[in-house]
Amino acid sequence: MMDIVEQEMISRIRAGDEAAFEKVFRTYAKLLHAYGYTLLNNSHIAEEMIQDLFLKIWEQRGVLQIHTSLKAYLYRSLHNDCMNHLRHVKVKKNYEATVTKDGSGVKQHQPINRLEVKEIQQKLRSGLSKLPEACRTVFQLSRFEHLTYKEIASQLGISVKTVENQMGKAFKLLRVELKDYLVLLLLLVLITAIF
Repeated sequence: MMDIVEQEMISRIRAGDEAAFEKVFRTYAKLLHAYGYTLLNNSHIAEEMIQDLFLKIWEQRGVLQIHTSLKAYLYRSLHNDCMNHLRHVKVKKNYEATVTKDGSGVKQHQPINRLEVKEIQQKLRSGLSKLPEACRTVFQLSRFEHLTYKEIASQLGISVKTVENQMGKAFKLLRVELKDYLVLLLLLVLITAIF
């Protein structure tokens, strides 16, 4: 549970108080770095994760909701970010394992069948059409127009929490709809991101 000092600090950060934000950073950065290092075994990446975490907190300070202690919130956030990073690294390694070299040592990608791509696109369209209208709108603004949750909330006149809930619902429904195509879909996303 959060004590009064932490509540005051969070209120000040929400109000844009840079001194309060800097104090929290100075208090927790080294401790978080040690924890991040134990998860990632890489000091540089742990440092980047912590910078990203605090940047995210500052950018989203107006809607910052912390229901546990500040320390627990920071550790949980860093843990989640590190686990996401490790999953990304694992997916990337798996992708690279599908890449072969030709006789000259140049990497060649295993071709993805055009029929499979069309099938995935059809399934995605089908899945999107099955989403409730509000859910589909939020998903499309986020994934196709690349708006932040805050921008979506502002544009649609809803709360950021509602945007988060709609995105969660969209992912859940699409995961069910596309369960047979997730590996191919992931490869397509990776190819697009890398090249």
